[in-house]
Amino acid sequence: MTPVLKEKIIKVCDQKIKTKGENVGVSFYAFFKNKNDNPELLMEAATWWIKIHKLDHFEKAIKIKGLVENI
Repeated sequence: MTPVLKEKIIKVCDQKIKTKGENVGVSFYAFFKNKNDNPELLMEAATWWIKIHKLDHFEKAIKIKGLVENI
């Protein structure tokens, strides 16, 4: 995982947890705008989420943050 994606995921998870609590769920789309302005980074996130970790569409932000921090 690139440092750019890692930083982005941790930042978004922190924001979601802070505003909605530790039970908030996220999908890999949460790390991107509705406009697909960075397809390479989106595919990197999708590959990590779906192919590598076989995660459900929505997962707890705290779980995702923990996975990413341990990379």
